[in-house]
Amino acid sequence: MHLNKLGCTLALALSALTGFSQVKPLEAFPLSSVHLLESPFKQAQQTDMKYMLALNPDRLLAPYRRDAGIETSTASYGNWENTGLDGHIGGHYLSALSLMYASTGNAVVKQRLDYMITELQKCQQKNGNGYVGGIPGGKAMWKEIEAGNINANSFSLNGKWVPLYNIHKLYSGLYDAWAVAGNATAKDVLIKLTDWFMNLTANLSEKQIQQMLRSEHGGLNEAFANVYAITGNKKYLELARKFSHQAILNPLLQDKDALNGIHANTQIPKVIGYERIAQLSGDTSWSNAATFFWNTVVNHRTVAIGGNSVQEHFNPANNFSSMIESREGPETCNSYNMLKLTKELFLSNPSGAYMDYYERTLYNHILSSQRPEGGFVYFTPMRPGHYKVYSQPQEGFWCCVGSGLENHGKYGELIYAHQNKDLFVNLFIASSLKWKEKGLTLLQETAFPYSESSKISLKLNKPSRFAMHFRYPSWVEKGKLKINVNGKDQPIKTDSEAYASVERTWKTGDVVTVTLPMHTSTEFLPDGSNWVAFLHGPIVLAADMGKKDLVGLNADASRMGHIASGPLMPLDEAPLIVSATKNMEPEVTPVSTAAMNYGASKLIYQEKYKDLKLVPFYTLQDTRYVVYWPFTTTSDLPKIIAARKAEEKIKQELDAQTVDRVSTGEQQPESDHNFKGEKTENGTFADRHFRNATGWFSYDLKNDAGNATKLRVIYFGREKNKNFNILVNNVLLKNVTLEGTGENKFVEVFYNLPAEAIKAKVLTVKFEAAPQSSVANVYEVRLMK
Repeated sequence: MHLNKLGCTLALALSALTGFSQVKPLEAFPLSSVHLLESPFKQAQQTDMKYMLALNPDRLLAPYRRDAGIETSTASYGNWENTGLDGHIGGHYLSALSLMYASTGNAVVKQRLDYMITELQKCQQKNGNGYVGGIPGGKAMWKEIEAGNINANSFSLNGKWVPLYNIHKLYSGLYDAWAVAGNATAKDVLIKLTDWFMNLTANLSEKQIQQMLRSEHGGLNEAFANVYAITGNKKYLELARKFSHQAILNPLLQDKDALNGIHANTQIPKVIGYERIAQLSGDTSWSNAATFFWNTVVNHRTVAIGGNSVQEHFNPANNFSSMIESREGPETCNSYNMLKLTKELFLSNPSGAYMDYYERTLYNHILSSQRPEGGFVYFTPMRPGHYKVYSQPQEGFWCCVGSGLENHGKYGELIYAHQNKDLFVNLFIASSLKWKEKGLTLLQETAFPYSESSKISLKLNKPSRFAMHFRYPSWVEKGKLKINVNGKDQPIKTDSEAYASVERTWKTGDVVTVTLPMHTSTEFLPDGSNWVAFLHGPIVLAADMGKKDLVGLNADASRMGHIASGPLMPLDEAPLIVSATKNMEPEVTPVSTAAMNYGASKLIYQEKYKDLKLVPFYTLQDTRYVVYWPFTTTSDLPKIIAARKAEEKIKQELDAQTVDRVSTGEQQPESDHNFKGEKTENGTFADRHFRNATGWFSYDLKNDAGNATKLRVIYFGREKNKNFNILVNNVLLKNVTLEGTGENKFVEVFYNLPAEAIKAKVLTVKFEAAPQSSVANVYEVRLMK
């Protein structure tokens, strides 16, 4: 996604605001002031509420009660909730309930929230020191931290699965319960929990704290900044600064993109924290760092739906091939956090470009990440012909279930905003607004995106003069947007590419009609490669590829149940777009304008795909689909077809021979394979992830069919002075010595498995350094037939 496609630059956007002066930051309305009317968003909201109320609060509270020593007969939920990340959904649940209650006023939701807060307070009181948490063995771990005994890796801290990330969800949930839903007890619990953390880390040096922050920690800095905001006590702002990760902040302060290969969602919450601290302290350098990060991710690392990352990591900005090849495409949590960051940046520095991105992501990723009957999506593959997997309420407890519970309860947060006495209309979503301080009630009626207009009716206690600022979306061609007040067209400045304003004395009965003509456009991947997506206005269009082999569509509680593990459609069989020019829009023709249904038969090369229709991506659920289409010119067609077949044959043969594999050094693949280790590090080299060790590390690989016969390991050929053992189920497989005599490239090495190991259902593969040596960088471990 490119900023020039999204609208004008931030400076131009600001200058285009008629009558706008930044006397104070823009303010969002409370969720309780905005109510959704009938629309896909209202439907998604209600589906989400049903899902969250189907959860058992006592099961979510079980980890906290157990840790506090409070007897409970209720078992924890399974999946991530009883394998080390116990309690993280409980924190998300507080936020989700708070957002949903504020948005709907539902009394049952409020009762559930109040119950959760009351029970968490009991756990805190039982602990007696301000602490409350669900981390297994957490109390012993925190004592180690307090004593300065810190052992941090990217997804572990002192042997625990990202405990700082885990507790951050509770901090955020408590803050939302107070700030969004008005629960005073939550504020008390939050402040005491923050004081506990401050005391715990009071004697740690800056170096020790930064060492801790190597482990994924969510947005702890934002959480502590929020405590400062509600107390005014500067010690909390200082705590927020101390727990800001310098390794990520420093390159951003220098306008350097150092994101290739790092875990994507680990970083976004940190940047939200940088921006929040900047807002509260006036530190423009930190705000500039957050803005640079946003620009980098949106312009160079984001696909058409608004999402980013492959297998949870930022792929190289100049190579999106993994995005097309992987079944693990953009992660929903990433978009959840990018929207949080976008909201903060927009309120600090209003720009249509921010809202263009916000709208794009809201419709095409967030709305598509929950199906109408319920269930949340972790990965949204961009690979042609693949599909999404959905959670079930009592089964899946991934991070994207937690953020998913929140996503669909806060659709009203930025439809409108205000500054001083002026009103901003940012999104064209059917809704009502009550601005109590202004004595204004607004009703926005629209079927957008199935219609190209929105009708806004006003009711005021008394006539009042103010400006209404209407976002001028980048997808509306210059000069095409129209604003009509009470039947009269209003003049619109031709250079107004961000917001168009109407200032007058408004009164009850005034009606504003905004006309938003849409057109079809194309968008290639950010690396410039020949993969193209189609859009109509801000809506990404995709094609339904059928329901064949949707393996694991409804995810079970297994560690990798969130991944769509069914057969991959060969890329050389994907629908191919052929055109003499990249100006393909005229060849995309409406079949049914009312239903946003389009045909592209003149562009599709294969006869069997000619009847495919382009429809809004967010409407495609429980099916395979195509968002990105391979493109070639007519003249290049023969060589492209030959190259596609050759490349895909190699990939398909490898996939067919694979029993199980681990992408070493990557957080979720390692967690899914029960990673263990001592004195081990992970990193990246030549845009590939690796793991090494001066101690050891191991993975459990599945061999359910008992058909694995060999192990394939990838090294770099010039590794030297490495001596280590590879063991399988504690049996020595091979002593490996690398002396740097190999090729200057990545190499694959095969090891035959011992006969006694072949029949085992699970193979524990262990890499163990020899005395006075180390394990080489291992880039992949794969079981082969």
